[in-house]
Amino acid sequence: MRLGIDLGGTKIEGVVLADDGRIVERRRSPTGRERGYDHVLDGVARLVRELLPLAPGCRAVGIGTPGATSRGGLMKNSNTTCLNGRPVHADLEARIGLPIRMENDANCFALAEAVAGAGRGHEMVFGVILGTGVGGGIVFRGELWSGPQHIAGEWGHHAIDPAGPQCYCGQRGCVETLLSGPALENAYRDAGGAAPAAASAIADRAAAGDGVATRVLDAWLGHFGRAIANLVAILDPSVVVLGGGLSNLELLYHRGRDAVARCTFNDELTTPILRHQLGDSAGVIGAALLVERSEPEERTT
Repeated sequence: MRLGIDLGGTKIEGVVLADDGRIVERRRSPTGRERGYDHVLDGVARLVRELLPLAPGCRAVGIGTPGATSRGGLMKNSNTTCLNGRPVHADLEARIGLPIRMENDANCFALAEAVAGAGRGHEMVFGVILGTGVGGGIVFRGELWSGPQHIAGEWGHHAIDPAGPQCYCGQRGCVETLLSGPALENAYRDAGGAAPAAASAIADRAAAGDGVATRVLDAWLGHFGRAIANLVAILDPSVVVLGGGLSNLELLYHRGRDAVARCTFNDELTTPILRHQLGDSAGVIGAALLVERSEPEERTT
């Protein structure tokens, strides 16, 4: 039995997986991040204690969280800001009493889709999160690659427009500033589009002939094409799997793919660009899968 936790901004989700990948138990509780660091970690520990009796033989816990662990063992870049600058890994191990394997939530998504979802059977899978933020993860032959600096797959923070919007990371024109849900909504509003301006509404308005929505969406697809083409040029993955709220925009799989093909350094684009299969379960399933991919004594922060 494998036990995984997805520590999100609004909810903490836990799952117990059987050896064959079946979900034996799945539970959720509010994150309560407004109540601070200790409250959040206590909530994780409480959920683990509830699930452990249902996971006989469990010797470690996999945990997915926004952000990453720095060389000093402190959390960085988490949108649950009370975690930043704190030793989340060490403090959770102390509370839980078991070794943990902690990874970025995009890495967990990529691992789950590679092993049990849309990327199954492909040698190299790049999993993309397109939502409130933009992230990614690399899985090669069933194994997650996070890199010696723990930033492999941070696709959202390569810059594609040096004159673009300022990013919180200090660069301008990062993929996240141009392709995230808020970026698309802001671009539509700034161009004079009418509210409300959710991504799905912008796509619907463009399809209905709204000129502002059409221009903004064309530019957004252009950024998508350039960003994915850069990824293909560097990694040449066997498949790209899209997740996050914007992955539900159907146009990504035809017009978006065409935009990638136009920017690809090749005479054709053979890389499949697929929609996720595991939905919002991918993160917590990926967290559980972390455990079987390294023995507790081999783990480092």
